[in-house]
Amino acid sequence: MDTRPPRIMYLNPVGENDAVDAIFAAMARDHKLPGTEVHVAALPKARYGFSHIEFRTYEALVTRGIMRAVHQAALEGFDALAIGCFYDTALHDAREISGEMVVTAPCIASCEIAASLSNRFGIIVGRRKWVHQMQSTVHDYGHAERLAGFYDVGLGVDDFQKDHAETNRRLLAAGRRAVEEGGAEALILGCTMEIGFYRQIERELGVPVIDPSIAALKRAEYAALLKRQCGWVPSRKGSCEAPSEAELAAFNAFPDDGPVFGSRIVIPAT
Repeated sequence: MDTRPPRIMYLNPVGENDAVDAIFAAMARDHKLPGTEVHVAALPKARYGFSHIEFRTYEALVTRGIMRAVHQAALEGFDALAIGCFYDTALHDAREISGEMVVTAPCIASCEIAASLSNRFGIIVGRRKWVHQMQSTVHDYGHAERLAGFYDVGLGVDDFQKDHAETNRRLLAAGRRAVEEGGAEALILGCTMEIGFYRQIERELGVPVIDPSIAALKRAEYAALLKRQCGWVPSRKGSCEAPSEAELAAFNAFPDDGPVFGSRIVIPAT
């Protein structure tokens, strides 16, 4: 039996940023179980200088970095990894190449949790731009009938942490619309940079409010525990078949052309 602490990685799929890295590290420190080791990582800023990936263009450009990071984390023996963007960028691609490491992401994790707490949930998003892609993703996960709707607050990813009072005001107003007009019985915050706002909205509206960063972290941790206790690892049969390491090497799929991670903060098991 493997007696080492479960190890999970929370990957922020943009270039490293000390202030943002610290926010996610604090989230992990506050919410992980004492026996879990968490690495909060970001991509190299020199190659991936984005502070957000709101646009499909940016998603396409960072996908290579995500895949390199997932492959490296699997080689390092991590039990689970969370890709920290509510678009769930490259989730299916990453799962294919993750070996025995489980991969999750904020949207799928939040929807799973919200569906276990309510029959209908609403999703509060930053900008209307995001809705089409996110709605397609939620429907693909099988939650179309549970989705009360999307409610935007007119803020981009980089705006959420600028003025907390204004952000909270907008989130609360959108949440009220979702509950009172849309019939939502639970709410999901549809951006990982909305971190820290869920408690006040819960108090005001009286419904569960899912913080997607926490949801992704906890689902990754849960998967790691199930892997250790029950031996449940990702399938590699049928549609889950992965390319062989030999073929990846033959194609030079992951050339050694610079660091995989730009930053990494380790929160040890305690």
